[in-house]
Amino acid sequence: MIQLHDKEFVPFISAKEIQFAITKMAEQIEADFADDIPVFVGVLNGAFMVVSDFMKAYKKPCEVSFIKMSSYEGTSSTNEVRQLIGLNQDLTGRSVIVIEDIIDTGNTLVELKQLFKAQNVKHFKIATLFFKPEAYQKDIKIDYVGIRIPNKFIVGFGLDYDGLGRNLPEVYKLKE
Repeated sequence: MIQLHDKEFVPFISAKEIQFAITKMAEQIEADFADDIPVFVGVLNGAFMVVSDFMKAYKKPCEVSFIKMSSYEGTSSTNEVRQLIGLNQDLTGRSVIVIEDIIDTGNTLVELKQLFKAQNVKHFKIATLFFKPEAYQKDIKIDYVGIRIPNKFIVGFGLDYDGLGRNLPEVYKLKE
């Protein structure tokens, strides 16, 4: 068990399970984009560890960029998404695959889809390491899912609780 601020967390997903899921996603995307050079767009802050390990597992030519969005305060979504850092490259006619650490409500995806639609990308795909189907409220297709999880608050592997826990190599869930 670990403590972050005022909350206790218990082990949930091992580093080994995480690496297996990332490798599987990379292999699926390699197969789907074998004749293309996709641009992977990581959503900061949470996805930095996912993107790093994903890029090591992806064996074909590709590009990587980042965007920073925010929708969380404490342990709950604010339902308001803000773009804090934007893209600075032309993606017209390119295949863009957004890499998320976690998708729960899907509010960030709505903003991302609008952003990339305005850029006239050739393909817009979404990959996420963690997906909470019980919490998902949107109609946007999630193309690549590493691990489906229950609607629990988690930390580790890039995910935080008020700034703490991102550096953990495994994932913990809030103690009930």
